[in-house]
Amino acid sequence: MFRYLCDMLYPARCPICGEIVVPKTALACEPCKNKLKLIAEPKCKKCGKPMEAEENEYCRDCMKKDYHFITGYSVWLYDSLMKKSISDFKYNNKKEYASFYIHEAVRLYGESIKQIAPDVIVPVPVHKLKFRERGYNQADILARGMAGSLDIPVLSRLLIRNRKTLPQKQLNDKERLKNLREAFEFNKAAARRFNKKISSVLLVDDIYTTGSTMEACTNVLLDNGILDVYFITICIGKGY
Repeated sequence: MFRYLCDMLYPARCPICGEIVVPKTALACEPCKNKLKLIAEPKCKKCGKPMEAEENEYCRDCMKKDYHFITGYSVWLYDSLMKKSISDFKYNNKKEYASFYIHEAVRLYGESIKQIAPDVIVPVPVHKLKFRERGYNQADILARGMAGSLDIPVLSRLLIRNRKTLPQKQLNDKERLKNLREAFEFNKAAARRFNKKISSVLLVDDIYTTGSTMEACTNVLLDNGILDVYFITICIGKGY
C-alpha cells in the first residue's frame, strides 16, 4: 500500500526526457531509450571508446598514452541527451536515475564482469567538500547498485580523494594528469578491514572522457599491491 501511494504521489521520471515513465514499471520511456547511442563494435580494446575503423585495436588516445588499467566498459556515448541526464543525476539530486543506468550496465556487461571476476568494486571518490554540496557521490550509488546485482563486494572507501582539484573540463590533457596526480589516496585501513587479499578491482564512475581520472586511480591502486584494474562507466566521450 505504501509503495502504491509513493508511486501515485511521486511517479518515476524518465532519466532522459524527465517526464513520467509509461508504463510505470519501466525505468525509461522506450522512445527515449531508443535515442541513446549504445557503445558497440568497433570499439577500443583498451578504454572501450567507439572507433570509426575496424582494423585498429586501439583508439588514437590509447595508442598515444600508456594507460595502466587493463580494459574498460561503457554503456552509452556521452552525447547531448546523456550529458543532460548525467548532469541531473549528479547535480540535481536525481538519484533515482541510477536504477536505469545500473540495469543497463549489468544487462550489457554483467557476464563480462563476472568473467574477469574482480575481488571488489570501487567507486571513484569525490572530495568531501563536493560530497557536502551534493549530499552523495554518484559513483558510489552506481557501484553499490552494480555490486548488489553482480554479488561482488563494494569497497566505497578503498580510495579517498584527499585534495580538491580544478574541474577537469577546464584543462588540457597534461594539466589534467598533473591536477590529479596527488588527488587520490589508498585507504589501507579499509583494505585491512576487508580482511581478504585484493588482487583485482573494478572501478566505477559516471563518465570517461580523457581517461585522466581513471589512470590516476589505477596508479594509486597498482602502487598499493593491486595487480589488475578494470573500469566501467555509464558514458564515454568520443573525442580524445
